[in-house]
Amino acid sequence: MAGKKKEASLQASVTNHEQWDEMLATKGLTVVDVYQQWCGPCRAVVSLLRKIKNELGDDLLHFATAEADSIDALEKYRGKCEPTFLFYGGGEMVAVLRGANAPLLQRIIVEELAKEKFVLEQGGERKAIKDDGLVDDEAKEEEETPQQSENEETIIVPASKSYTVAIIKPDAVAHGKANEIIMKIQDAGFEILAHEERTLTDAEAQDFYQHKEAEACFKDLVQFMSSGPSHILVLSQAEGSANIVPAWREFIGPADIEEARREKPESLRAQFGTQTLFNALHGSEDIDQASRELAFFFPNFRTASVTEQDGEEERVERTLALIRPDVAKENREEILAQIHKSGFTVALQKEVMLTEEQVRQFYFQHVEEDYFPALLRSMISGPVLALALARAGAVHHWKNILGPSDVDKAREESPECLRAQFAVENEPINQLHGSASHEEAEREIDFFFPKQQTLAVIKPDATEEHREEILEEIRGRGFSVTQLKETVLSREMAEEFYKEHREKPFFSQLVEFMCRGPCVMLVLTKENAVEEWRAMMGPTDPDQAKETCPNSLRARFATDILHNSVHGSSNERHAEEKIRFIFGDICSDAELTGDGETETPILAKEHDSSTDENTGMSRSSTEEIPDNHHQQDEGDPHNPNPCSLQAEGNNDAELSN
Repeated sequence: MAGKKKEASLQASVTNHEQWDEMLATKGLTVVDVYQQWCGPCRAVVSLLRKIKNELGDDLLHFATAEADSIDALEKYRGKCEPTFLFYGGGEMVAVLRGANAPLLQRIIVEELAKEKFVLEQGGERKAIKDDGLVDDEAKEEEETPQQSENEETIIVPASKSYTVAIIKPDAVAHGKANEIIMKIQDAGFEILAHEERTLTDAEAQDFYQHKEAEACFKDLVQFMSSGPSHILVLSQAEGSANIVPAWREFIGPADIEEARREKPESLRAQFGTQTLFNALHGSEDIDQASRELAFFFPNFRTASVTEQDGEEERVERTLALIRPDVAKENREEILAQIHKSGFTVALQKEVMLTEEQVRQFYFQHVEEDYFPALLRSMISGPVLALALARAGAVHHWKNILGPSDVDKAREESPECLRAQFAVENEPINQLHGSASHEEAEREIDFFFPKQQTLAVIKPDATEEHREEILEEIRGRGFSVTQLKETVLSREMAEEFYKEHREKPFFSQLVEFMCRGPCVMLVLTKENAVEEWRAMMGPTDPDQAKETCPNSLRARFATDILHNSVHGSSNERHAEEKIRFIFGDICSDAELTGDGETETPILAKEHDSSTDENTGMSRSSTEEIPDNHHQQDEGDPHNPNPCSLQAEGNNDAELSN
């Protein structure tokens, strides 16, 4: 009884005209839950309103419920099933919110209460509004689209923040847990930038989970996700904090509910999930997937920063930076320090020796210029450090930091720029390169970091217990799973798969082990996929892995040098051969994009050669940039490989682009 009395006193009940007029005359801010007689007020937000009232403790804040059917002033709200909250100050409507969006409701209450207090205490001007619900339906249709677009475009993630997409799945919503989960999310320090409730269609669910199409659970997952409403949220954290993607995935816990309850009992999935498919929550697996999911659910959402100079919005993008051999050896660390200080993330990094032909391909529009012989000589004189840099407006900002392409001009006009600082005496060629445009940057990045495929195998010792965790980590490191199948190898297949080791003493043991149970065969696609997957696996010997790469898969999941959980191709040639053996001719000489679709080679457009740094490339040559890291095939358990990738150590950095 006490509980009911408290709830009644929290929200005044308005059911007739007299009570409505009395409510409008109340001093302060009144939040009105407008409801239909047949469905009643929105009970889902009562605990939130009580929490807000207790925290603010302000006598100028009031809550009420109003029955639209019996109050003429609310005639236009009749027949609407969507929860609607009207905010009144001084008898005038000052804000409106549709939908039980708890974070937004709380934010509007706090903001409008502050505004109303300013009006009452300091005589400020109250800004009244008109609600779409109080105009004719035809006028509403005309006004709704631009208004909605305008609201969506005001939600911007600064470049200094990271973000992820979270979904409260239909099972948690059906059990009435959505608001409780949202409270826990906020209490944990996550900021909710956007929130909507929607029921996915079957087609939307298929499209959203297309990357899982090859998995056995795909049909059940699609059916489940389209079975009822979900809450879709965009989460962020305070500027300068750690990347939110791993933080959110840590907070929700493992996908397998039993594992979550056993190892992460405080996680959301452990608390609210019922089984792996019905595990209550979804989180983006990496920042690239977060970007795709953000575009899927909130197409007008923008990731941007605002420049101090002109206030224009800039998108997070990538650009290519080259540190030429003459300064790469002695000055690379100093240059890298300045790159990080300028707000760039080194997304990809590689040190390579270029051939004369590759330099001619990359700088093909400059080969007739007088300076080209000097440029060629510089580029093939030693290792070039190639970097893919990411930040808001990366192309523009990197060009500004570099300064003029002419070394003498750089020294005279911009002595603080990088080209002036790191100019080489008696050398007419500047020592750093930057892409001229966003389009050219992606082509140039693709030249040095082409999309690559590798074969990955989750071995029988890891398939049963760690399959889902390993798959999550694979996607979390930015790999696209282009092909996936689970199979039990016959002895003949295992012998053929490891034919390179037929004469080695451990061959029989290896074959017997690989036939013992199901393996998960994967084709992984990513820039530098071969080397990155090898780094992620760690050394073949798990004891060495634990010492040198404690976070690698083998360090965590392998038991000994034979039962070492995962396999990976040692180089591109081996990868192509093994992929063809397991999956057949799935690529047919075409490259694969991150989404698993065939991609035709990109040819560079012609540019004005008067600008030295407007460089492009031709993808017509099949010659690969040497990676100098080919190692023994991973099938050999007696040849441990180090997990360090020399300059490629930054390849797992995450970005929005």
